[in-house]
Amino acid sequence: MATEIEFSFKALTGTARRHIRVFQIHQFLDRFAMGLTVAVVALALADRGMDLLQISLLFGIYSLTTMALELPFGGLADNIGRKPVFLAAVIASLISLILFLSSSDFTVLALSFGFIGFGRALRSGTLDAWFVETFKTAAPNVDVQPALAKAQWANAMGLAFGAVLGGLLPDVFGTTALRYGISIYDVSYVTSFAVMIAVLIYTMFAIAEEPRPLNASALRQGFTNVPSVITEAGLLALKHPTLSMLLAALALFLMATNPVEVIWPTYAKPMLDERYANTAIGTLTAGYFFAIAFGAALSPYISRIFRRRHAVTLAVLFSCLAGVQVALAMQGDIAGFIGVFLVYSVLLGASETPASSILHRCVADRQRSTMLSLRSLIQQLGAALGLVLAGAVADVYSTPIAWSVGALFLLIAMVLSLVLAKRLTRSPAN
Repeated sequence: MATEIEFSFKALTGTARRHIRVFQIHQFLDRFAMGLTVAVVALALADRGMDLLQISLLFGIYSLTTMALELPFGGLADNIGRKPVFLAAVIASLISLILFLSSSDFTVLALSFGFIGFGRALRSGTLDAWFVETFKTAAPNVDVQPALAKAQWANAMGLAFGAVLGGLLPDVFGTTALRYGISIYDVSYVTSFAVMIAVLIYTMFAIAEEPRPLNASALRQGFTNVPSVITEAGLLALKHPTLSMLLAALALFLMATNPVEVIWPTYAKPMLDERYANTAIGTLTAGYFFAIAFGAALSPYISRIFRRRHAVTLAVLFSCLAGVQVALAMQGDIAGFIGVFLVYSVLLGASETPASSILHRCVADRQRSTMLSLRSLIQQLGAALGLVLAGAVADVYSTPIAWSVGALFLLIAMVLSLVLAKRLTRSPAN
């Protein structure tokens, strides 16, 4: 394997710089559209008469749909092209928004959440793979991790600004919405629909991919090849020690951190004055995304400290996350909680791209989308298992105990990362 050249944005060719900017804009718009509904989805469902059980069931439908379709659509993207599959994902998202806005019936809302999961599965591993492959062509042997960090920064900023605006719109235009007989939260969903249309148009004209056959025969062949592509990718992960250790570490990482990311509002809310608790939670949600964006921006500099040894960087970040997660569990006042939570979020943002860099170095272009989907699936399974375990521990003991137990998974992930670092040092190609 050729030695990687240290990344320098100014030293890149005009084509490579333009490629990064195009993808940053794309990621910002796509996540901005999603962020508009993130801040209000639970409130919008409650406003439609859904109880907590129904809300949980709807999110369960989304998760099950995503996990069931994740790998097949990753394999399809490797066969027929990343751009057409992503465009199909945007159309699925638009359908889900239309269904959501059209009804308050649980069955229709369940169908809407099914389409959200369908779109998530279509998105997984599509344009990310396109971005890496095109970057490697435009900048051969250049370390891709800082480029991925720039894309992740735009991704998180889109979510952050979307969450801020999504929470603000119902307050500003809620009265107008009620006059027209719609929910105040529908304003955020209508805005998300408009931005998603912009994502569709931008993808069609700004994302350039070498066209592949896309007729009925090509689609049929693409679906026919999916099982063999998935099998091949699965065998690659099993036979490739580097990928196996990386995926195991990432599963443990999500087992530890996902319960914190999901449960923190219920833990923080009792610390707040009831008069502004919801507003404060919404603001802190936006702060969480901004902190992740900041962590993504810091990621290349952290990696440089460890001489771009990405597995070592991961091990250090996992150990820091373990300590900060325990510290977060010990907070009893809102000021301390906010400070530690934002540090925690920065570390989450910094940890994404080192793992992605290792994975992309180990995978050929023809399997890249499938492997990204496999990674997403394994992480989701780890996240689901961690959430169930944390819920059980919190029910018997407390949320702080559950988060502290989760920190042990981060320490195991750290050990795996150190073993991975030694392996990469001995044989970078494995």
